[in-house]
Amino acid sequence: MTQSGASGGAAPRDPMLLLPATAFDRPAVTVARALIGAMLVLRGAGGVVVETEAYAPDDPASHSFRGQRRGNAAMFGPPGRAYVYRSYGVHWCLNVVCARGHAVLFRAIEPTVGLAEMQARRGVRWGLQELCSGPGRLGQALGIGPKDDGAPFDRAEFGLFAAPAPVPVVAGPRIGISRATEHPWRFGLAGSRFLSRRFPGAELP
Repeated sequence: MTQSGASGGAAPRDPMLLLPATAFDRPAVTVARALIGAMLVLRGAGGVVVETEAYAPDDPASHSFRGQRRGNAAMFGPPGRAYVYRSYGVHWCLNVVCARGHAVLFRAIEPTVGLAEMQARRGVRWGLQELCSGPGRLGQALGIGPKDDGAPFDRAEFGLFAAPAPVPVVAGPRIGISRATEHPWRFGLAGSRFLSRRFPGAELP
């Protein structure tokens, strides 16, 4: 894994390791677990994915639960594309679309690339550990906005890169929601200090 504190704007993975759209054409739970340890890079900034959450069409907490609408159309489109929504009218949150109606929310990354750009967007008062630890913080640090909704993760400057090796993953209930809280569909990199919240008592799946 790339060590925290790295900087620069170049893509940190060989383009040949860019994940293809077919890698996302699966249930969100499968993809959410598999993305832990992958590299997320958007416009020269990003880092190692350390926390994700899965959402499915039969899941009352999912934006796709009540069917397709204008605001969630990307969730019903091709896999491997971004689904962006605004949380509480303030924060832009980033997801990757999986099988139809399925999506994975990026909750936290370990920032390693383009630190200066991310710090400028977030403000100098935030330390490295808090820079991208939460979906709203992550969205702000990466400059996510409505223009990114539906964008494909298929380029070196806007992409997801395969993890170089398997990593230990922990699982637990999703947070920040009021429905279907019993589903253990939040996944994290075991031992990471960049998580949005700890996984108390979590077992290795």
